[in-house]
Formats: sequence, structure tokens, C-alpha cells
Amino acid sequence: MVELTLIDGGVAAEVERDASAVAHVYGRPVHEVPTDLYIPPEALEIILESFEGPLDLLLYLIRRHNLDVLDIPMAELTRQYLVYVEGMRHRYLELAAEYLLMAAVLIEIKSRMLLPKPDAATDESEPEDPRAELVRRLLEYEQMKLAAERLDRLPQPGRDFSTVLVATEPGQFLRVPDVNPEDLRQAWLGLLARARMTRHHKVTREQLSVREHMSRILRTLKERSYAEFTELFDPDRGVPELVVTLLAVLELGKEYLVSITQQAAFAPIYVSVKDGSSFD
Repeated sequence: MVELTLIDGGVAAEVERDASAVAHVYGRPVHEVPTDLYIPPEALEIILESFEGPLDLLLYLIRRHNLDVLDIPMAELTRQYLVYVEGMRHRYLELAAEYLLMAAVLIEIKSRMLLPKPDAATDESEPEDPRAELVRRLLEYEQMKLAAERLDRLPQPGRDFSTVLVATEPGQFLRVPDVNPEDLRQAWLGLLARARMTRHHKVTREQLSVREHMSRILRTLKERSYAEFTELFDPDRGVPELVVTLLAVLELGKEYLVSITQQAAFAPIYVSVKDGSSFD
């Protein structure tokens, strides 16, 4: 019999298989088992069920035999539990301590159930079921186990999908928070309040140009790169001047000639000129 086998150095070659060999190691037949070969006992074991603790084992036995968790037959449950614990005690003594403790609890519950019940004529209170505390712990554990299974079914990075990290140059995609319209409104109301305090009772007619104020704002920003929103207004010149200046700022923002930014909520609002912006 000839087969393709990887031999020393990872080279594939056709090797004639010896049917009398007990094993083949790197393509070479081995006819006798080494006398000094040590095989741990755990290496030949097949574990069909694994439990995370005594409550997990009890819940498994109850569900496996379709037992009512609210009316547990303690004798049968204790017998099956002790069979499992006995096998564990011989092989994994260091892991069986908490299981042995639960076995003692089960035996205590069964012994309390065998005690004679008090006479109903002398004791009007309903006797407490010795299984009540165990049932409560089992139901809570089952709820937590089901919740853990639901969480485990959720998509997880590294198991169900992979995350992609994109390296960018510092500041290349820096996004400043959008201006909150309410903050802009509050800033405008503050300017109006200051204008009302300094207004004069003189009726005049002024010719105010929005385009002229747009040019003035651009010239101011060209010199300073940016300015706080309120610094572009002069409340001493009255409300009409403020209105025209506000229209000029909004028109510049609409035409993408200036940027209106705010670093955080309730923070000062800044107006800056965009590169290459001009207005004649």
C-alpha cells in the first residue's frame, strides 16, 4: 500500500505503508510500543456532560427526567446526584468539595421531609417546605443561565465579525460639533437685550446694506482668522444694525464663505472664514 506522506522537512513523498506496524510516525513504521511511553489516564476519557457547579448538575438531572422543579422527588434526585458525585470523587477529588456539600444539603432536606408533621389542630401556621430554599436557588440559577445564553447568542467582535481599524493622519477628519440652533437663538436674544439697554428714542431712516455688512465681516475675519459670534455685532448702533449684521452672517454661512462652529453645548460660538473665500 502506497500513500502520499509528509516526512522530515515537510517534503511530500510516496511512502509504502507497512500493514504490520502499530503506528506510523513521520512516515516511518513503528512495530512496537515504547516501554517508557506514558499516557495520562485523562487522555483516554471522553466527557459527555460538563457542569459548572452543583446547581447546574441538579438542574440538568431535573430537566433530563422531566421532574417538576416545584415538587422535587428528593429520594430519586439525591440518588442520581450521588452516583455522579461518587464517580467524580474518585477522579477529581479537588473538584468534588462543593458537590459533596450540596449532597449533604440534599440529604438534610430529605431527612427533614421524613420528620413527622406537626398536628394541624395545635399549629395553625402552614409548615414550611424544606425544599423551598433549594427551589428558589434553582429557579434563580436557571434564569441567569438562560440570560447568559441569550447574551452569548448576540454578535461578538472576534467571534462573529471582525473590526476594521482605519489609520488616518491626525486632524484629517476632525469634525466639530454642529451648532445648536437654540444656542444661536440664545446668543441673539442676549444681543437684543444689550441693544435695548442702549437704544435711543430718535426716529431716523437708515439705508443699511446686507452686502456691505457681509464685506465688513469678511474683512474682519481675514485679519483675525476667526472671531466670536458676539464680537461681530455692535449693540450700541441699535437693533436695525444688529438685524442686518445677523442676516449678513447667515448669508455668509449659506454661501459657504464662513464656518459657524461650537466646540460643545453652551460653549461660545465662533465664526471663521474659509480658505479662499472672498466677497466683492
